[in-house]
Amino acid sequence: MKGPVMNKAPDTPRAGRREWIGLAVLALPCLLYSMDMTVLNLAVPALSADLRPTSSQLLWIVDIYGFFVAGALITMGTLGDRIGRRKLLLIGATAFGLASIFAAFASSAEMLILARAVLGLSAATLAPSTLSLLRNMFHDPQERTFAIGVWISAFSAGGAIGPVVGGVLLAYFWWGSVFLIAVPVMLLLLAVAPFLLPEFRDPDAGRLDIRSAALSIAAVLAVIFGIKRLAEYGIGVEPFLYIIAGLLIGYVFFRRQKTLKDPLIDVRLFRRPAFSAALATNLFTVFVAFGSFFFVAQYLQLVLGLSPLKAGLVSLPSSLAFIIGSTLTQKLTTRARPPVIMACGLFIAALGFLAQSWAAEVQSVTAMVLTFTLFSLGLAPVFTLTTDLIVGSVPPERAGAAAAMSETGAELGGALGVAVLGSIVTALYRRSMEADALAGIPAGMADTARDTLGGALAVATELPAVLGETLLVTAREAFTNGLVLASLGSAVIAILTAVLVLGIFRGSNTPDAENGTDKPIPAPAE
Repeated sequence: MKGPVMNKAPDTPRAGRREWIGLAVLALPCLLYSMDMTVLNLAVPALSADLRPTSSQLLWIVDIYGFFVAGALITMGTLGDRIGRRKLLLIGATAFGLASIFAAFASSAEMLILARAVLGLSAATLAPSTLSLLRNMFHDPQERTFAIGVWISAFSAGGAIGPVVGGVLLAYFWWGSVFLIAVPVMLLLLAVAPFLLPEFRDPDAGRLDIRSAALSIAAVLAVIFGIKRLAEYGIGVEPFLYIIAGLLIGYVFFRRQKTLKDPLIDVRLFRRPAFSAALATNLFTVFVAFGSFFFVAQYLQLVLGLSPLKAGLVSLPSSLAFIIGSTLTQKLTTRARPPVIMACGLFIAALGFLAQSWAAEVQSVTAMVLTFTLFSLGLAPVFTLTTDLIVGSVPPERAGAAAAMSETGAELGGALGVAVLGSIVTALYRRSMEADALAGIPAGMADTARDTLGGALAVATELPAVLGETLLVTAREAFTNGLVLASLGSAVIAILTAVLVLGIFRGSNTPDAENGTDKPIPAPAE
């Protein structure tokens, strides 16, 4: 079907020069948000040698940033609706810069854990503030779709630049330098944002309910922590207890929202089919994307033997595909309905995952890069349009809460992707590394080799040449088999999600709260 799919109302204001320059300003914190999630992985060996953290402390150094980001998103998004989204963005940027300095010069593992926690809380202000500001700056649906595409491209660019910049810094400076990247960027943001970004807040938002904030943080943290434990240690009682506890706290949270005059989030938003379906689609899309990103990075380094810097460089084409796909989404919406674009993108991604399963078996760097690029290109419009659906299907004054729910769903989807697909890869790896495959290796070393591919590579260096080479071949083949199965699973999930999109959005255009294509939400009861 050709022709515009999002017909704006005649009086819909169009963005001016200030809004387009402001879009470039909003890209800065998004760039840093994703860079900070990637550069630390490169610095782990150096900081481990310097700070000598325990294995538990090292896990907290890596994970606590994501925990606090996920846990605080809903609270921060709603807080921005109340105190002002620009104000919250500037507060968060200041805290992020100061915490980055603190992290760079941390002299102990405990100090670095604390700094990473503050970085996570600060980062939780960035994504919902920037996205909700876009909702208020770009009222025209097609302009907003393009702006959100640029917003998502900034995250992709940060993920691509992070490993490259981090690798260069670590080659010449100490591990703390990777955190100082944020300081000049945040200073630039603080200098120009007050002049280029308008302020928006909900004049009728009411007071922030502290109990609801505590419940939302506890619920998300418990679920994310349980999923992380499931990914690290496999199926067990403890991870499921955390997940169940988080779900029960979440149930109490949602029940409480129905009784409040000024809820932290308006649960009636879930009555909007477009809103709920977009959240689900976004979650499943992030699920397959994050799981694949995580294991492809390991495959490039541990199976194909690339250095972290080279692995980052060969991943650049996929990041470029994300950027191109995101920015071209608005053009695509002039030729086809958003549900059709999303479904086509998911089918293209499924082809990429299927091709990835073949590329992993042939162990070709070029083939892996091409397949990685293909599914990135397919997924990019899906991320842009689902995000646009989520923030576009609510009134502007609720954009902060909607943006926070979008980001929380993405965090949950990413954690689930790593946990579920990780369990598949790990289970198949350990099944392949049974006693026969480890014959002749001392018991303690065999346990280490059976646990992870990284452990097997470390053990191989301590064994006689022939035995070590045999272990390497066996372990890499076992991991590859797991990646193949995970890729096939991702393809199936992408296809099912495409069918879901076509089924739910059949015969409908993209809803927009301002052009009247979706029913308004009634006012809360007193």
